Formats: sequence, C-alpha cells, structure tokens
Amino acid sequence: MSTQKRRYELKARAEAQQATRDRIAAAAAALHEEVGIAKTTVADIARRAGVQRLTVYNHFPHLHALLPACTAHWLTEHPRPDLEPAFALADPAERLKAVLTSLYGWYRETAPMRRRVLGERATVPELDAWLARSSDPMLAELATRLSAGFDRPDARALVALALDFWTWQRLEREGLGDAAAAELMTGVVSGRSRGSSPPARRAAQGPRAGARAAR
Repeated sequence: MSTQKRRYELKARAEAQQATRDRIAAAAAALHEEVGIAKTTVADIARRAGVQRLTVYNHFPHLHALLPACTAHWLTEHPRPDLEPAFALADPAERLKAVLTSLYGWYRETAPMRRRVLGERATVPELDAWLARSSDPMLAELATRLSAGFDRPDARALVALALDFWTWQRLEREGLGDAAAAELMTGVVSGRSRGSSPPARRAAQGPRAGARAAR
C-alpha cells in the first residue's frame, strides 16, 4: 500500500470518527433539552444517534467527557452574543445596559435548555463541575468588567445578580421585555432606579424640596 493511499485512509477514518462523535453530541444535547441530563441514558443517545451503545462509550466513556462536547455542539447552533461592541461605550451604565439587553435576548432564545441545565445543577455532580469550570468563570469575568466604573462597594454583586439567568426569568415573568429588564437592572446598579421612594427623591433634590413637601 502506498504512503499516499495510507494517508487518505487515515484521514477518511478520522473524519468518519469525528462525524460519529458530532452525531452523538448532537443527539445527547437534544435529549438533555427534551428530558434533562439525569434522565438521558446511553441507550437513548445511541438510539437517537443511530449507533451502538458501545460506540457512545468509546467516544464518551462518562458524563464528564460528554458535557463539553454537548455544549460545543449546542453553542454552534445558539452562539453567545458578541458583547465586545458594548464595551466600547464610555459610560458604564450604557455599557451595562447594552450587555444586559443582548444577554437577555439570548436567554430568551435559549431558555428551555438553560432551565434544564441550571435546574439540574444541584443534583448532577458532573454538570456542576462542568459549569464551575466553563460558564461560571466567564460570568465572573463579565461581572468584574462591567462593574468597573460604578462607585459603590456592592457594584460587582449587583452586576452579577443582573447577569444571572434566574434574574432574567423573574423579570420576564413579571412582564418585562428584555430592554425594559435591562434598563431596570442598570438603574439598580447605577442607583438611578425609577422606583425610588418620595423621601429618597426629596433628599436628592435638597432641603428646599423637603420644606415644600412639609407645607
């Protein structure tokens, strides 16, 4: 057998193995969204991917190996929004609002999967470990970058709260659209919430406003 033919066969085999691997990851990701990670079995994945159970095990011997591949596949179909243009904005509040608006739109688009994944985190140790080394550091870095410029000691904690998926879901259930929710949370972080109390507003306006209110 010629060296060239041998190389061709090795390349074809590698491509076939990668295609099988991708098909398994796609099948697993779909099942995770439909029934949840804990309820997805290897037999289910093999049936959906059109392979044998042993093939699944050969590519992904355990959930620790499967989850990164599932995530990579899922993100190709639901890519994260590009947040870098927002960081070009000079005002920290406008920057935060732009990021939250984009992120909340992505949360809305991907809500079924995120509810499944985040809802099972406490009961699936492999999932918790994967999120701890993947999405958690990204959100932590984002909170640090976005809190810069806000002159308050709790800015980072408030930004982290604003970035949380469950915060978006709570606001969505209260009837707020993505832009309105982003504006509300930006106001909370910046201290410019529209819902400030009358005494707080009078204090911000100075002693004359307080004197007029007392008449």
